[in-house]
Amino acid sequence: MTAFSDLMEYQRETEALGQIAGRLGWDQETMMPPGAAEQRAEEMAAIEGVLHARRTDPRVGEWIDRAEAPDPAGRRAVALIARAYGRNACIPARLAAEIARLTSMAQGIWAEARAKNDVAHFLPTLERVVALKREAGQALAAGGFGGGDVYDALLDDYEPGATGAGIAEIFGRMRPRLVALREALLGARHAPEPLAHRFGKDGQLALARDLATAFGYDWTRGRLDLAVHPFSSGSGNDARITTRVSETDPFNCFYSTIHEVGHAAYELGIDQAYLLTPLGAGVSMGVHESQSRIYENQLGRSRAFTGWLFGRMGETFGDFGVPDADAFYGTVNRVQPGYIRTEADEVHYNLHIMMRFDLERRLMSGVLAVADLEDAWNTRFAADFGVRVDRPANGMLQDVHWSVGLFGYFPTYALGNVYAGCLNKALRAAVPDIDAALARGDAAPATDWLRENLQRHGGLYTPAEVVERACGFTPDEGPLLDYLETKFRAIYRL
Repeated sequence: MTAFSDLMEYQRETEALGQIAGRLGWDQETMMPPGAAEQRAEEMAAIEGVLHARRTDPRVGEWIDRAEAPDPAGRRAVALIARAYGRNACIPARLAAEIARLTSMAQGIWAEARAKNDVAHFLPTLERVVALKREAGQALAAGGFGGGDVYDALLDDYEPGATGAGIAEIFGRMRPRLVALREALLGARHAPEPLAHRFGKDGQLALARDLATAFGYDWTRGRLDLAVHPFSSGSGNDARITTRVSETDPFNCFYSTIHEVGHAAYELGIDQAYLLTPLGAGVSMGVHESQSRIYENQLGRSRAFTGWLFGRMGETFGDFGVPDADAFYGTVNRVQPGYIRTEADEVHYNLHIMMRFDLERRLMSGVLAVADLEDAWNTRFAADFGVRVDRPANGMLQDVHWSVGLFGYFPTYALGNVYAGCLNKALRAAVPDIDAALARGDAAPATDWLRENLQRHGGLYTPAEVVERACGFTPDEGPLLDYLETKFRAIYRL
């Protein structure tokens, strides 16, 4: 045995335990009886304690120092283990367990508050979550992560190498063109009609399964369930997805499903040689979101694919009030300043992310108090979207992320859109007949290209490297903005 083989064998067990912890989280969101919440919190804290102890075991540091990897993949694996070892060593075991315990409980408290539109019910818990995550960010910053900045230290966990300042610059370049496009579309003389029909739950879920199949979801290694907030969970050979149903808005179900299939397809598409190693998962949340967003939007909301979906909806629901496939394409892509991020059109979506990014940076810096968050949210939302939040479930209680401590996660959604814009440009150049397949409900030419050029690499390259290798150029926001302007000006006849 060598230091490298000892390290990789030990890491394999740690990765397997991490998958078990993830399965507990999946169960909590989909199957767990509500009365088990307190026990589950203790279970999550216990397994986090075991994982933290393994991840900070002094032997790991010794193996890293002595490891001689046989190839580039091995060297990258050692580098990723070393990075994780350094981050975990900054966090006291007590703090890691307490965060796991509290965020497990907080999910249920958030869901109750959201259902009751009762911000006061959630605020004490959120204050504790923010305090603990700020403490973790301070510990990481003191250890040299994030360049010493608390928010950047947390962001670095989801998008290695990214900084708040760098993201703010990207958002600063995106906002003027997005706002100008939004204003032009909302002022257009022609606008697509919304759906005005009810769509049964069983029909929606049956069609959601068909959509997942169309995008290549491997049902032998996954499953579809319902959740309050749709998500994907797992990696390797077990990547599960969830969706939700509204009888007046089937697109919520359909496009949440396609979005989560994008996440799961990334995990399932990684080279099996990397299974249960640091390379066996998506390299960053920004790259992960590039897959979910390109599946959902550039492919799933394209004229070609919506033409196929129009036919399938007619077969499933009968006449639902939309006259033809062209009108349906407009309805799918209708632009309106709605409250809910996950239901937002492509033009407004990034504005939602920019708002959350600014608010959570202020929370982590201490400039914004949790007690003032609702007022700050509502004021900013009215300024950005021109409408006032009507109830908390449509405002600061709509997203699960802060309840589970995912501070630094939100900007990766917008980075994912930027990466998706670049990947779409490269994909369409490489596979020029893609629309003919999409019009048949066959996304395989697109998903095969994404698997071969990006997904299979897992964590082998850095986020920017893997996107640049796939695209053949350095990623920036230009292709995304060009795509949005071309697509929506055509739909709105501008």
